[in-house]
Amino acid sequence: MSNIGAIILAAGESSRLGRPKQLLPFFGTTLIGNVLRAVQESAVKSAVLVSGAYAELIKQEVGNHPIPVIHNSGWRTGIASSIRTGLDSILQTNPLFNGVILLVSDQPFVTAELLNQMIAEKNRSGKAIIACAYQDTLGTPVLFDRRYFKHLMDLKGQEGAKKLLTNFHKSVASVPFHNGEIDIDTEEDYKKLS
Repeated sequence: MSNIGAIILAAGESSRLGRPKQLLPFFGTTLIGNVLRAVQESAVKSAVLVSGAYAELIKQEVGNHPIPVIHNSGWRTGIASSIRTGLDSILQTNPLFNGVILLVSDQPFVTAELLNQMIAEKNRSGKAIIACAYQDTLGTPVLFDRRYFKHLMDLKGQEGAKKLLTNFHKSVASVPFHNGEIDIDTEEDYKKLS
């Protein structure tokens, strides 16, 4: 079985929504609670949640959840700093991880089954990057083999992991993610969800 970690990116300030989308009620929990549950019920060995803009509120919400919350004080500089913060933290707990899954906090339909499918596809295909496929694109959640950890650490500013999907497209396999295109950026998005 693969030794895979997970990094949940939840540092953004939800500027278009005007309130922390991570804490929006969803399916008996919150958006962030749903992602935490999916990770915890999956074959992922260890995970961290990276907070930023709403660090205190998120910490209150997740309380004594076994997945630790790591604050990214440089969250304003962009998503790359959250990826670096999360990767650095998770490698301190286990430097031998042979891959990590990057997740965002506003995709409501992430499940443990999806994450397990990604891990299984990595094992089956031998590919180093496993991305989710939805609406003619590839995106999060995305699993990176450890050989790409340096590339993740080299991301800057607003550069997300999508850049690596383009640069190393021959190393990418995908799994279908039904409703993966649904994320919450505005009140309108949230109304459609409920």
